[in-house]
Parts: sequence; C-alpha cells; structure tokens
Amino acid sequence: MSMPASAKATYVELGAGSRTGRGSDYAALSRLIRQDGLLNRRPGYYAVKITVMAVLYAAGWAAVVALGASWYQLLAAVYLAAVFGQLGFVGHEAGHRQIFRSRRANDVAGLVLGNLLIGLGFGWWTGKHNRHHAHPNQLGKDPDLNIAVIAFTASQAAGRRGVHRLLARHQAYLFFPMLLLEAVSMHAISIWSVLHGAVLSGTGRPGRRGLEGGLLLTHFAGYLTVVALVMPPVQTIAFIVVQQGLLGVYLGCAFAPNHKGMPVLGERDNLDFLRRQVLTSRNVSGGPLVETLLGGLNYQIEHHLFPSMPRPSLRRCRSLVLVFCAQHELPYRELNLVASYAEVLRALHAAGG
Repeated sequence: MSMPASAKATYVELGAGSRTGRGSDYAALSRLIRQDGLLNRRPGYYAVKITVMAVLYAAGWAAVVALGASWYQLLAAVYLAAVFGQLGFVGHEAGHRQIFRSRRANDVAGLVLGNLLIGLGFGWWTGKHNRHHAHPNQLGKDPDLNIAVIAFTASQAAGRRGVHRLLARHQAYLFFPMLLLEAVSMHAISIWSVLHGAVLSGTGRPGRRGLEGGLLLTHFAGYLTVVALVMPPVQTIAFIVVQQGLLGVYLGCAFAPNHKGMPVLGERDNLDFLRRQVLTSRNVSGGPLVETLLGGLNYQIEHHLFPSMPRPSLRRCRSLVLVFCAQHELPYRELNLVASYAEVLRALHAAGG
C-alpha cells in the first residue's frame, strides 16, 4: 500500500507534541471487529494446541533420555529449541488473556508454560510486555527500546561510549550472532526479577515471588539434572549451548520484524491509539507456514490493535484492518520474511552510524 503524504512524517522520529485527535477511528474499527466475533475465545483451538505442544515437549525429553551418550543429542537440542519457542508463543497468548476468559486461568497457563516448562519468568515478561504494547517504539516509554547492546536511533548511538559505541557501529552485522545469547539473557533477567521483586501478580501488583521462583528453580533443576545424567560432560555442555543458543535465535528472529526499522516516536509524541499501533508495527506475509513459525506474530498490526484476540482470528482480522486502513489513508506495512529482515538490518545500520 502506498503511503499518503500526510503520513510520511511518521517514518522518521516525529516532532514533539504530534497529535491527530482521531480516537473515534479506533472505536469504529473495534465495533467492526466485535460484530464479526473475532474477540471471542477459541477454546477448541487452544485445547488442541496445548495438547499437541505437551506431547511434542514430552517426546523431546523422552528422546534425550533414549539417545543417552550420543552426539545425536544435538539434533534433539535443535528440536527442543523449536518446541521451547513454540511454547513461548502460547505463553505470550496467555499473557494477553487470549486463551481463557478468566485472568487466573491465563496466569496459571502462563506460569506453567513460561516458568516451569521453558524457564522464562511470566511475571517479569508480562509487566515489560504490557508497557511495550502501551507505547510501542516510543523513546523513554517502550522498554524494548532500552537495550544496552542495540541502538535504535542515531541519538542513542551517539550517546554510547566504549564497547557499546563499537557494538552500535557494527550492530547490523552483529545482530543475528547476538541473538545466540538472547535466551540466556531472558533466563538471567527472569531470575533477577524474582530476586529483586520485579514480578507481577495476576492483578498487576507486585507479588508471587515464591511461586515464580519455585517454578523457575524446578525447571532449571530438572533441565540440568536430565542432561547431566544421560550425557557425559562435554556433550552436556554442547547440548545446552546448541539448545539455548538456537532458542535465542528463534525467539529473536520472531520478534525482530515486529517493530525494528519502523517509526521511532519521541517521548512527547502523542498519537491516537490506532495510529500509534499501526504506524509502528510491521506484518510479515507468507501464509500458514510463516504464521506457525512466528506464532501468529506475523499479524503484528492486528495483534497490537487487539491484544486479547485469539491467534486463529488474526488472519480474518487482517483483511478487515487492511481495508479500514486504506479507507483512512493510513499506511499498512507488510513485507515477506526476507524483506522484513533486510529492512530491519538497514535501519540498524543507519542508526548505528
């Protein structure tokens, strides 16, 4: 879709105090979506999805035990990296209350999927991710723009010193290699958040440190015990490096096309909700295969407009949002997977200087 002249200014950092004053546009779109029933829960879909993922997870660990002291364990590591990533996507949906009607049921699902099964803190992630959704790609408000090893604007890069400045200068080349450490970083932050009380209860208030910490401890103890018992030390280390490294790459590659390389808003920019979400998000085309690989995050525009919408409804939602954006002369960014990565890397190169 071509970009109208009135919207071109949003494809750079916007000036202070920018505002459209068209909040009623989102209300109109929301009514259309609700009338189509796209916000209704999809219990059948998630019952099948969670059952299948549980079987795949159990099968992966059964294979690890059966293979024993074999270098074929590295294949199991690759497999489990993919399964962990897919479980993370379902946990993301629990965090947005897409699966169940009740907050408690979604929280239980998120804690089991995140803390227990893959070792990522649900409470820490929920708090951070909700702040991101409220202010996507906005400096000073979106925590996803506050990353020490990545500069998203030239001003961020200019403010870096020493090693961080060197990383910024070469970040386009280092981006994918750095993703090998993404899962380890998320594990570390999950543990830190429990130790320092930076986790949220189901009501959004600080709480449940003991529960989150206990589930994380159970995960790491079980994970390390299994691999250490069935493999010699060298294979144990190789398995962990491969599995955790590829998990980081998988999650990072799923997250990267969503907002990187899209408009970065200044701290005082004040777009209405519809434009804030659409102009800072990018969809990825590719059909059911890409939808499965990216856990539905390829419909990033629709997901940001309606975070509680179940994954299977996003495809239909896209067709409605696409028409709505065209009617309102609102740019709708969608690229294939390769083109989206290319755009991300170009933006990182430009920002890094």
